[in-house]
Amino acid sequence: MAFDGITIANIISELHETLLGGRIYKIAQPESDELLLTIKNHSSQYRLFLSADASLPLVYLTGSNKPSPMTAPGFCMLLRKHLQNTKIVGITQPGLERIIHLELEHLNELGDVCRKKLIIEIMGKHSNIIFCDMDDKIIDSIKHISGMVSSVREVLPGRTYFIPQTQEKDDPLSEDLDSLETFRDKMLTKPMPLYKALYTSFTGLSPIIAQEICYRAQVDADLPANVLAADTELGAGQAPAFSGSSLAAVHKVFTAIMAQIKARDFAPVILYEGPKPIEFSALPLTLYADKEAQTFDSISALLEHYYAQRNLITRIRQKSADLRKIVQTALERNVKKYDLQIKQMQDTAKKDKYKVYGELLNTYGYNVEPGARSLKALNYYTNEMIDIPLDSTLSPQENAKVYFDKYGKLKRTHEALSELTVQVKQEIEHLESILAALDIALQEDDLVQIKEELIESGYIRRKGGTKRVKITSKPFHYLSSDGFHLYVGKNNYQNDELTFKFANGNDWWFHAKQMPGSHVILKTEGQEVPDRAFEEAARLAAHYSKGREQDKVEIDYIQKKHVKKPAGAKPGFVVYYTNYSMVIDSHISGLQELS
Repeated sequence: MAFDGITIANIISELHETLLGGRIYKIAQPESDELLLTIKNHSSQYRLFLSADASLPLVYLTGSNKPSPMTAPGFCMLLRKHLQNTKIVGITQPGLERIIHLELEHLNELGDVCRKKLIIEIMGKHSNIIFCDMDDKIIDSIKHISGMVSSVREVLPGRTYFIPQTQEKDDPLSEDLDSLETFRDKMLTKPMPLYKALYTSFTGLSPIIAQEICYRAQVDADLPANVLAADTELGAGQAPAFSGSSLAAVHKVFTAIMAQIKARDFAPVILYEGPKPIEFSALPLTLYADKEAQTFDSISALLEHYYAQRNLITRIRQKSADLRKIVQTALERNVKKYDLQIKQMQDTAKKDKYKVYGELLNTYGYNVEPGARSLKALNYYTNEMIDIPLDSTLSPQENAKVYFDKYGKLKRTHEALSELTVQVKQEIEHLESILAALDIALQEDDLVQIKEELIESGYIRRKGGTKRVKITSKPFHYLSSDGFHLYVGKNNYQNDELTFKFANGNDWWFHAKQMPGSHVILKTEGQEVPDRAFEEAARLAAHYSKGREQDKVEIDYIQKKHVKKPAGAKPGFVVYYTNYSMVIDSHISGLQELS
């Protein structure tokens, strides 16, 4: 999935229609590397989301807002000083680079018209948002890049802005490339696969678009580019691997796509394999004709749909890192403890043997000769002869006492470990369930409830004088295809709440078999439930479980009245003795989520 130069060109086209001529009304910086610009134009209000996050750089129009910090960061304050109520007079893209220039016009303190630039670079870990004057002198940037960080270009106030030429690539929109000879000379001398030669020769092309060009031209994308020539000299009887027509076909498709970009003729699409998106593009991808496609009216709608959830998950993962580390450390410690206890339990298996030795010595000890090192005796429990090792310095009765003492010690160890291993196993399951809850957390409110559980479980110390925080996180709420309401707990507290306070006795309860996961409640409202509703509830239980990446997950389901919570059990822990089961996938894309 590539945020390539063609995607940027589509965004530029959309911004031209919506933002050009508008005025910046509000400037916010929700995160250290994000901006949210509110722009008024055409009697409407638009929000432009800009992110220079190294792992997920983005630009798109959005209808949603994001909370900002109480105190605005310095870069945000600087932009407010210079750009509040400025007019957007230009939106451009240099070549097909992954760069957007917003040219802004405003009045200075003397009332003179001034222009400045806000430059958004979407370049992976090198992404940035840079504020310059019209002479390309950097006023400030959302990320400062010194010479110690980059030897190619410094991004610091006072430096001159330029686009780093780290790779020798040509502008694919250049009219020079309308010539077949020029096109051949630019990329067909490279000893690499044809599709790779395309995207390494021209800016803004992603590997998938390069493969699409080859596919439309009906030329093998993996064949070496340097053997594709306009004229191929062949010996008598030889058939060409390529021909001039192959080169012409690639060039024809290439120029057609560039003409489409120049004409701003875009068709944003996401392609799916089952429930998972496998690719998105600003142009149709015919090489995925067999995949399910979802088209969008705008590239912003596509990007918000595809990336918003991923961006939210990334942010929450960052915010939950401390909690995850606490849980992971405790889990590793308990797993080691459990493994050691199991090994010790295996060692106690010898206790019954020592008891038999002691009893047989008391029975047959009179046969032991002084100084003997063993006694051969009949084991009357199995009717087999066994050898009993002896300490030659001790009497038979003293040897029997040694074996009974060993038996007693191992018996006490076994009894203690039998209880301890159960406790440690339950603690491991509890910690794994918390990790599963962290995996599905989507909001900071969800993390608050998980942190509270860790505090009450003793893994985090509550700060002195602080009270329990107010919990505002709510379970997921879905509507089945047949109109039944489905609820999914986000963590152990919500699981208990749903199962034992919210659900009625005849409602149905679902959970992934023998693995951490959410409790799912299917509200019946006294109606007969169709099979499809059971399957959709089971899919939710599979999706919100540790097994969500598996092809199939076994789900237990039962009426809520048969689900019990043992006294003193950990949050989210329940027992049930008779249940139904089904094996199902975790695809929930067809389910409607309610707020």
